[in-house]
Amino acid sequence: MDRDVEGYLLSVEDWTEDIAKKIAKEDGINLSPSHWEIIYLVRSFYIEFNISPTVHMLVRMIQNRHGKGKGNSRYLFRLFPKGPAKQATKIAGLPKPSNCL
Repeated sequence: MDRDVEGYLLSVEDWTEDIAKKIAKEDGINLSPSHWEIIYLVRSFYIEFNISPTVHMLVRMIQNRHGKGKGNSRYLFRLFPKGPAKQATKIAGLPKPSNCL
């Protein structure tokens, strides 16, 4: 599994759930069903649009699918404390969003 200096996979095709678990563990996250829900949502967005979603896009997608209880940045930051767009895409094996520092 080849990764860049920040830990993002160099090839989206290399991703597996086991790799996601390894990356999450390195970031101090024990993946729950709630994490997987977001990870697969992020991956489906990437497959459809060929870009990683921003936090705003992610919040809107979750609001549309699961309501405001989950569709808010506070919920996402509880799951991915280093930043939901940055950390969720990394664990999902996707490129770093272009607007993440």
